[in-house]
Amino acid sequence: MAASAGGPGSWSENILEYFLRNSQITAEDGAEITWYHAANHKAQMNEALKSTAHMIEADVLLPSDGSEHSQPIMAHPPETNSDNTLQEWLTEVTKSNKGIKLDFKSLAAVEPSMMLLENVKRHLKRPVWINADILPGPNGNSKVIDAKPFLDTVTFFFPDVTFSLGWTTGWHPEKVNEGYNWTMVKEMEYICNELSQPVTFPVRAALVRQSCSQLLWLLKQSNRYSLTIWTGKNDNYSIEDLLYIRDHFDKKQVFYDILEPQNHEFKQAIGIKVNL
Repeated sequence: MAASAGGPGSWSENILEYFLRNSQITAEDGAEITWYHAANHKAQMNEALKSTAHMIEADVLLPSDGSEHSQPIMAHPPETNSDNTLQEWLTEVTKSNKGIKLDFKSLAAVEPSMMLLENVKRHLKRPVWINADILPGPNGNSKVIDAKPFLDTVTFFFPDVTFSLGWTTGWHPEKVNEGYNWTMVKEMEYICNELSQPVTFPVRAALVRQSCSQLLWLLKQSNRYSLTIWTGKNDNYSIEDLLYIRDHFDKKQVFYDILEPQNHEFKQAIGIKVNL
């Protein structure tokens, strides 16, 4: 359990404690948490809000028109436009009791988004995760978000938040894919040991098994740390890989934001009921 996680209703409250307290899960087990991924456009957002998912994940960027007064919108690159602004998204999501994860694809979107979040803070008595890829990782070629200004901006507005800090990654079916190496995890720990907030590290399922030593070491550095396993749409990985993670890591420290059909198969294999 993360010692520095915030108290009930705070943005840094451990999500297991929050959903246990609200009787939405039955055990302190990260695999019980369900996710709705890319709830960006209004149709997906509304579907997410009606779903049984505990956590709603969405992507924030500034629109491509580049105007000085651009409002942050909900879209995942390569999209640059959306039928949903962050303001509209927050208005709807605050009516629910779901946890929130906002994924930032550009530094420029962070400050205007924090200002919008500040306006709804009193209505958001639940976990809020703020995500960005701040370091290059295995096969990563996407642009990283500069860690210091990102962390400083978010902390200035909300010292009490959960950070989700990742590496840019790639996965190639035709070749041996390297995992997260020691340089990568030590660089991440160097940045995160300065923070006081809980931090989850989003890691790509297809790359975790070959990185177990490094990731186990990383989690041992602080009881504020956890992993969130995610999957690329075309990644090739097995349920055995997920079960291997399950067997080697503390159940309280690993969350699984994975796609179907693997999500259902994995939950069945470990005896967790899936609400469809």
